[in-house]
Amino acid sequence: MITGISRRALPATVAAALLAGCTGGGGGTTAAPSATTTGPTSSPSATPTPTPTPTPTVKPTGANDPALKPFYGQQIAWAPCQDDPKTTKVDESVLQCATLKVPLDYTAPDAGSLDVAVVRNPATKQDQRAGSLLVNPGGPGGSGVAMVKGDPTGFDGPLHDRFDMIGFDPRGVAGTSPLNCLDDQARDGWVTTDEPGADHGKQLADACQAKYAKVLPFVSTRNTARDMDVLRAAVGDQKLNYLGMSYGTYLGSLYAEEFPDRVGRLVLDGATTPSTSLVQHNIEQQAGFERALKAFAADCAGKDPCPLGKDPAKAPQKLADFLDGLKDKPLKTAKGRTLTANAAWTGVISQLYGGEKAWTNLRNTLGWAMVRGKGDYLLDLTDGYNGRDRDGHYGESADAYTAIHCADGATDAPAGDQLQAALTDLAAKAPLVSKHDPTAALFDPDCRIWPYRSTEKPHAIKSAATAPIVVVGTTGDPATPYAWAEKLTAELGNAVLLTRDGEGHTAYGASSCIRGAVDTFLVDGTVPTAGTHCPTD
Repeated sequence: MITGISRRALPATVAAALLAGCTGGGGGTTAAPSATTTGPTSSPSATPTPTPTPTPTVKPTGANDPALKPFYGQQIAWAPCQDDPKTTKVDESVLQCATLKVPLDYTAPDAGSLDVAVVRNPATKQDQRAGSLLVNPGGPGGSGVAMVKGDPTGFDGPLHDRFDMIGFDPRGVAGTSPLNCLDDQARDGWVTTDEPGADHGKQLADACQAKYAKVLPFVSTRNTARDMDVLRAAVGDQKLNYLGMSYGTYLGSLYAEEFPDRVGRLVLDGATTPSTSLVQHNIEQQAGFERALKAFAADCAGKDPCPLGKDPAKAPQKLADFLDGLKDKPLKTAKGRTLTANAAWTGVISQLYGGEKAWTNLRNTLGWAMVRGKGDYLLDLTDGYNGRDRDGHYGESADAYTAIHCADGATDAPAGDQLQAALTDLAAKAPLVSKHDPTAALFDPDCRIWPYRSTEKPHAIKSAATAPIVVVGTTGDPATPYAWAEKLTAELGNAVLLTRDGEGHTAYGASSCIRGAVDTFLVDGTVPTAGTHCPTD
């Protein structure tokens, strides 16, 4: 999280590995070896809000706007991607890379442009090619280029047979004007400290403004949705076919609102709720992680060994007490770093995204920390989630996450009695996971001191698209609770809900039944029957 706790409750960046039913981050995550358990051992104040600069309001525009015709009419110059020697199992040169030119400001297309990083994995059966499928892994801050490059065979089957798989980096992410505001040393402390101080959020805001003042007002999701329409035209598609996960469902929803006549086949997996304020969104999300934490702890209590004891009713509290206790008694690691309560919570929450398949590793990791007093493996999980590699370098996803959220209109925040009511609601719905820093849980990210304001407001997206949209929800999804999928389906109007029964975030990579239904819809347009439920593999 932005204020005090690392981003432990944001919609997950769904990496290519998630397509195979597992989770992971970009850093040095290491699975803990099994630990033999012999017996268990035992908020910052807000800074004054500066006068913000309004983010420009962008009216709906598209290919018919004469000022945008040069962008819509461009030809993409595809070339073999450069092979990355660090990825020994993948040869990126078999893919095609390019950049797409888009206006920095859609209200003033002549005022400057951005280069959007794009990658294409051509359809394997070119004689049966049906067009392109754009994908987004979530975040905000996830790289669509990395999603396609990371596992070129991840979509193999009927989907890749018929579609060119297209990944792109949204504004502020990876290859598209990336935002990296803090140096590695500063971020090490910033994401793990248990004593963030009153200026914690301001530290990031000031650093981002100093380095990226020109770009920050224009990294909103609505602008990225407009970039997607330029990309659609540039690859030669009349309609947009799209698979978005987690935050990618918001991007897809805004596209459907902005360009209803260009909607082809859209799948939104792990739905977010555009009609909900960020504070309420975070309360509901924390409640989702609270439920998932209890489910994991109860499952652990039935396994041997389990560092949480044998009583499933007491196991969740025992876990929370241990994690919170690290604030006073942090664990040292072999490399001299410290496992704080903040960092430990981040590592635990990161594994709840993966559902039951991640629980064994989490149980073993907690055994090493709680029984042996070794925090190395738990800190590895935290690093992976925060995008810290083995050399101590961080990616840009954290800053993109904040900048995009704040550009999307997350700057309004409750105060006074409304703030107290929100904190009371949070404590009632998520007492374990929010106790460490309830203010941070509410303001994730902390946009109260962000230098730019957006006119974007939470609203129900009513798409006028005639093409049906498929929304996918998972009953035990901690990051995007199932109720959000139900709500988005109802709000979109012409949409059908497809349900996975089980734990973990998103469904496409966790259920062959879901994957089959989604692939069939994308390939031949067969809409899943309303009310369809699928098991987890």
